[in-house]
Amino acid sequence: MRIVEARNLPMPKTTLPPPPRYLIGLDLGSAQDFSALAILEQHGHGQDAEFLCRHLQRWPLRTPYTAIASDVAGIVNRKELRGGQARNILAVDMNGPGTPVLDLLKTHPLNARVEAIFSHGGDRVTSEGNVTRVPKRELVSTTQIALQNGRLKIAPTLPEAPTLVSELQNYQVEINQETAHDSYGAWRTGTHDDLLFSVMLPLWCAMGIRSNTVYKFSRFRAS
Repeated sequence: MRIVEARNLPMPKTTLPPPPRYLIGLDLGSAQDFSALAILEQHGHGQDAEFLCRHLQRWPLRTPYTAIASDVAGIVNRKELRGGQARNILAVDMNGPGTPVLDLLKTHPLNARVEAIFSHGGDRVTSEGNVTRVPKRELVSTTQIALQNGRLKIAPTLPEAPTLVSELQNYQVEINQETAHDSYGAWRTGTHDDLLFSVMLPLWCAMGIRSNTVYKFSRFRAS
């Protein structure tokens, strides 16, 4: 019987999970509204993708947009956010001051594909130049579906997690049956929703769901 020395044996193959992709969402506020940023960690792709909210932050009111753009560039280019097989996404809110802030961001090298998203109350997704116009119902439905099937999770240890949960629970929407356009109650009419929007934007970019159903968030808790 021939004895094969251990050093000649082939090493067993081990399959390591691919590094995650990071999705960064930037919601831009006005003088009375916060600007906010969320980082989602994406594992897997397609219908099997899962998303974990790893980071939430707000800037103090009246923070200069130049400072916000500089901060965002620094976050996007962090070493720990590199290495994924798919390119990271930076989804920027184009409502309000979106255009000038996007111009500021373009002055920085960014380790991410920039997606400019303008949200509206209609019912169609369209593109105008480099800007994608997305119905708010699409953003909401995508997020609600991801929460319901467990594909989106929010780390409860994040300091801003309770605020995000509150924004989710305060959200209300009504649809005009004649125009099919949305009208919003607590959302964007007094109650802050900046963190919620910063999560919705990049999640929609990654999932790309098109839905005609509008949901309400209720009884959601971070997990």
